[in-house]
Amino acid sequence: MTKVVLDTNFIMTCVKQKIDFFEELQFMGFKILVPKQVVSELKKNKAEVALTLLERERNSFEVIDLGVNYVDKGIIKFASQNPEITIATLDKEIKKAVKNQKVIIRGKKKLEVV
Repeated sequence: MTKVVLDTNFIMTCVKQKIDFFEELQFMGFKILVPKQVVSELKKNKAEVALTLLERERNSFEVIDLGVNYVDKGIIKFASQNPEITIATLDKEIKKAVKNQKVIIRGKKKLEVV
């Protein structure tokens, strides 16, 4: 099963646009990984809806530790060490820095692997 790492902006945008990313990613065959640094960033940003969703779906994903405090650099490092991992992000810096497959939001409603 292919694994996908979720970035903070991906989660927040999916919540804002009412995309059920847990269901869609699982349907696509992904095992979902959420870095604990992303959870901390959501708490810092007071993203209550996203945090509530993560709590409700806590059995649908695995929490991982990127080993750094800065989420973007951690995801880039994790991606370079794990080329088979897919990255779910909307961040231009991350997209440009990683060669891994990426999950993006297409047309404000659909998830797509590129």
